[in-house]
Amino acid sequence: MKTALIVDDESMIRRQVRETLETYGFNPIIEAENGAEAVDLALSQNPVLIVMDVSMPEMDGITAAEKIGKNRPTPIVLLTGNVDSETVSGAREAGVMSYVIKPFRAEQLIPAIDLAIHHFSETTSLKEEIATLKESLETRKQVERAKGVLIQQGLSEPQAYRKMQKLAMDKRKSLKEVAEAILLMEG
Repeated sequence: MKTALIVDDESMIRRQVRETLETYGFNPIIEAENGAEAVDLALSQNPVLIVMDVSMPEMDGITAAEKIGKNRPTPIVLLTGNVDSETVSGAREAGVMSYVIKPFRAEQLIPAIDLAIHHFSETTSLKEEIATLKESLETRKQVERAKGVLIQQGLSEPQAYRKMQKLAMDKRKSLKEVAEAILLMEG
């Protein structure tokens, strides 16, 4: 199920985008007329793509994109007649992945959708990798500090590490959990 959300205050634009998304394989396709509705639908329906106008009543597309990105990151393609640097900068800061100038044709929207989904996937993957690396680095720091505690108690570095490994195996805990316990006992 590839749910898409179309957000535009003009029904003709929504219909044009819907036709393009249907040929692209999106189903179901939900629609909203303003940014406030877009935020609510994005959070409740969890679309895999959002195509949204910039200029709308109640809440503009850039503000909506920012709110959606904070709560449920999703690839977003903005539709706009505005090409000023302030709008482009605001879209970039809000996490928008692609940008299409109105009036547009399906041939212009499809590559923008491809790019948005691709960039979103890459960005998400990189964020996950960074989180994993940070966790690994934090574990390593704690293990090194715990080894330091054991070395102060008279063990050599290899002995300290082996003791931590044995404790982890015996207690069926991770090396990080053993290190945290050693540091708690010392502190």
